[in-house]
Amino acid sequence: MILSVDELQFLYRNRKILHEIAFSIDEGEVVAILGPNGVGKTTLLKCLNRILNPRGGTVRIGGENLSDLGTMEIARLIGYVPQRVETGRLTAFDAVLLGRRPHIKWDITEKDLKIVDSVFKLLSMENLRLSYIDEMSGGELQKVAIARSLVQEPKVLLLDEPTSSLDLRNQVEILAIIRQIVLQHKIAAVMTMHDLNQAFRYADRFILLKGGKVHAYGGAEVITPQVIEEVYGLPVVIGEISGMRCVVPGSPAWDCKISYAASKL
Repeated sequence: MILSVDELQFLYRNRKILHEIAFSIDEGEVVAILGPNGVGKTTLLKCLNRILNPRGGTVRIGGENLSDLGTMEIARLIGYVPQRVETGRLTAFDAVLLGRRPHIKWDITEKDLKIVDSVFKLLSMENLRLSYIDEMSGGELQKVAIARSLVQEPKVLLLDEPTSSLDLRNQVEILAIIRQIVLQHKIAAVMTMHDLNQAFRYADRFILLKGGKVHAYGGAEVITPQVIEEVYGLPVVIGEISGMRCVVPGSPAWDCKISYAASKL
């Protein structure tokens, strides 16, 4: 077990956002956090690496209780990719190199530079090395953020909607690379996602949140039409195309009402 979460709680202005969240992840696993907007997906991710301080519960990585660790110690264990990446007058190479900061003692070493180079190659970003990040597209900037987290050599990757700014080809490429890295380096990844079909394709386990609580957790067997409708309030059909499961939205009752009202205009 590489990541263990037990009875995690978070309050915002005395309002409980997360209620007794508990789950565990093994090395080599990709976990997708799913649920509608405002349910607490990003909040949960930020509590896992203590960007936000939980009101209760524990988060452990490899037996280490994160509440006992400092910021740099946590950064050596966890790589975090936020939804929105801050820009500045830095080249992509310098921005990614900053991810090595938790490992740098006195000065940048040959090892640090080699790790940065290897990640640029892995993500097919060599052409962006000297480009300024404040001149990049959203997709290019997202790649830089992912690269920066990878050079930290973390045990756990946390990614907040990692494909939200990417076109379809880059979505598939990035998610496939994340999965490859997780398997090859025997780490774990936790991603918040909105696309259930991408989650089906690339995740091993699923956490479905409803009302700030874990409504369902497990493998593909927990992703059923009933569970999806309970979480999202939308009927769906789950089928299979070319050997891959996929979710197709149905027609909710309010959709029928809108169609009827429109026909009367």
